[in-house]
Formats: sequence, structure tokens, C-alpha cells
Amino acid sequence: MTFDYDLFVIGGGSGGARASRISAGEYGARVAVAEESRMGGTCVIRGCVPKKLMIYGSQMPKEIEEARGYGWVDASVGPFDWPMFRDKLNRELNRLEAAYTNGMVNAGVDTYKSRARIVDPHTVELSDGTRYTTKHILIAVGGRPALPGIEGEEHGLISDDLFQLERLPGKVLLVGGGYIACEFATILNGFGCKTILAYRGDALLRGFDEEMRDHVSSQVVNSGIELRVQVTPKRLEKVGERVLVTFDDDQQEEFDDVIFATGRKPYTWDLGLENVGVKLGPNGQILVDEWSQTSVPSIYAVGDVTDLVNLTPVAIRAGHNFADTVFGGKPKPCDFSQVPSAVYTRPHELATIGLTEEQAAARGQVDIYSGGFRPMRSLFAGSEARSVMKLIVDVETDLVLGCHIFGPDAGEMLQMVAVAMGMGATKADFDRAVAIHPTVAEELVTMRKPVRRVGEAKPATLRHSAVS
Repeated sequence: MTFDYDLFVIGGGSGGARASRISAGEYGARVAVAEESRMGGTCVIRGCVPKKLMIYGSQMPKEIEEARGYGWVDASVGPFDWPMFRDKLNRELNRLEAAYTNGMVNAGVDTYKSRARIVDPHTVELSDGTRYTTKHILIAVGGRPALPGIEGEEHGLISDDLFQLERLPGKVLLVGGGYIACEFATILNGFGCKTILAYRGDALLRGFDEEMRDHVSSQVVNSGIELRVQVTPKRLEKVGERVLVTFDDDQQEEFDDVIFATGRKPYTWDLGLENVGVKLGPNGQILVDEWSQTSVPSIYAVGDVTDLVNLTPVAIRAGHNFADTVFGGKPKPCDFSQVPSAVYTRPHELATIGLTEEQAAARGQVDIYSGGFRPMRSLFAGSEARSVMKLIVDVETDLVLGCHIFGPDAGEMLQMVAVAMGMGATKADFDRAVAIHPTVAEELVTMRKPVRRVGEAKPATLRHSAVS
């Protein structure tokens, strides 16, 4: 059978763009991409990139304050021009979107500005009714913010809305306790908004290392954000230009804006998956194997729509592996057992890879190496902010099972740790490294004695000998 395309990609975000560009540009496949919104997807348009730029911008007053601690006594910051920043940010996002689009077009990819649905295992239909046949279909539509399902939630905003606000709120309620909530609280607080962060749990960043969760929570409070744990809204009402929130303890309070950062869900509705029997998981995610293949052999999926590890580099790697496997003759399964990640709070961010202390202790005996200190740069300026380095080491094998860094530019440091851990680094390997002094990162290779040992030792292997 002759197809219109070798590959039709639904979704032009990080994973879809990489898969299409490599498939067409490097392996000569006939490829098309349909994107209903903007090329570049969540990360480029309404996620990682604009968020990081907003974090940089929101911390400029702190940079000026630090400068005064170094003797620049006249250093000062004037009023913040939000419209100017927002418009400049949009111009940068337009540039990046064009770069994504041009990268695919230059590789020979046909692009369609349209929603696409699956008709059968080898046919997709655009929103204008046009149909194309294809040998393979790749779903890379990502995820969307999830609302909590409470009365009046339509009066709240989602994380996507933050980048297009007409004005910054004087008083804002952020609902959630994950990395998106923590980062947006950092941004809004840095821009001068009175920021309240409400989370139904007892500590921020569920799923992260417990010790590091405590450090992030303390920093959030010390930076001026009001943290309310074990409380969550149950109803929102519009009162003039403001939003009246009723919490689950029946307390009421008005805010200029309420922003929900209560998780994300795979964007699998209205894709036509029911037409072909693609199997979904309990959260609506598309179930795939290590080759990104769904229950339908001709249909694949990568990125947040699979709900495996919802990070941009993971989607990119899965998209590239797909292209290598299907069109490049170089089979590459996806292994996301060790994925580094970072939470861009300020003044210190949290970066992590591997097992948490709690996860490691549940598997066996581990030594915990941990060091806390006040970094030279901020200490000299009068800051009390502390950095913490933590290594989790298997007692039996000496393998480094986890690394957690809370400090300035933690993500930059952890990237190189990820290389070492991917090669099977041991604590002895870290010890052999010569420190670069004076740096924050040198603490990673100068922690000689564990602060504690946790977990239960694995039972000795029984050896049986023949008895004559």
C-alpha cells in the first residue's frame, strides 16, 4: 500500500519536533506534523523557557540588594514594567517558535496548523476534514493543566495564563505544592506580589527527598511567601474584580487572582483513540512499551501524553530514539530510570537525580553523606541562605544511588553528576576527584564521612556445598 507519508506526527512540541526533524532530515522519511496551537509546545511557549526568563527577571531586586552588600551603596532598582517585560518575552517566544518551525521545514517536514484526529491505524484527519494516510503515527500532544474540580473554578487561572496577564496581581493565591506551584510563587513574590501558597499536603514537593522538601519549604517562607499547608480552596466566587475564596476550613479571603497549579493531565481527549483501540492508563495516559509503541503497532507516543517522566528532555530523547529505531535502523529503547531534574526556586534551586533517601532505605542499607553551608557569595553580602549537598551511597556496592543539591545553580552542577552516575560512579570515584576551590560544587567531592546509615542490610546469600 502506498501512503501519503511515512510518519504523521500529532503535536509540534519538543518530542514531536525532534522525532519529525530526525526522521525526515537524517533518515529521509516523508513526514508531516500537525499542531493545533503553536510550534514548540508547552516548554517553549508556556513552560520551561518563559518561566525561566521570568525567574531571572523576578530576582533582579535581590541581585541589586546583594550588590549593596558588596559596596555598591548607590545600587537601586526602580519600578517594574510588567507590560514591557511581557511584550519582550512574547517577542522571544515568537523567535523560538519560528526557529522550531524552520528547523522542521528545512528538514523537509510538512507542517499543518491544525488539530488532528486518528481515523484508523493509518489515517489522520485535520480539523478541516482533510485526510492523510501514513505508515506510522506518532502522538506527541503533551499534557494540559488540570483543575481541582471545585465550585467556581472557572474564576481561577491556570499556569498558562500567567505569561499573558494584563497586570500583575497585588495579592495572589497559588494552589498546589509541586514544582510548578513553587516556581510560580517564587516568580510572583519576586515581582512584588503578595503571594500566598496553599497546599493540601503537609509539605511541598511530594515525591522528592524529605530532607530537601524541608529546605525548600523553609526557603519559601523565609523569602516572604505565605505558606499554608493542609488547606485548600473548596469554592471560588467572583466579587467585582476580585475572587472570594472559601477554604476547606470555611475561612474566606479575597484575592486579585487565584492560580491553580494542581497538576497536569495527558491531552488525550478527542484524538480518536477510541477509533483504533489504543490502550490508556488510569490518568488518561497512552500506554507504551520501551520503544514508545502503543497497543496498536502502527501508532507510537512520546512525551507527557505517556505520563512517564513529564520533562522536556525526556520527550526529546524519546522522540529521537523513536526516529533512530523506526527509520534509522538503530534500535534504541527508552530507559528513564535515572533522569535529572531541577526546581527553579530562588535564591536556591533544588536539583536531583536517582533515589531519595526514603526510596533507597526501603531497598537496603545506604550511607547518607550530607553537608550544609552558607555559600561564599551570598554570605559576604549578608545572606543567611544555606546550601545542602547530599549523596546516597549503597553500602554493599559503593554505588552512588542518588544525588540532591539545594543551592545556587544546582541544576548546572547536577548535569555533570548525571553523566557520572550514568557511568556507574561510586563514592570512591567522587572521592578521587580533586576539588575546584573555592566553589559550591566542591562539597560534592569533599564529603568523606557519612552522617548516618539507614535501611536494613540485605540478607547474606546462602551458599550450599555438596556433602559427601
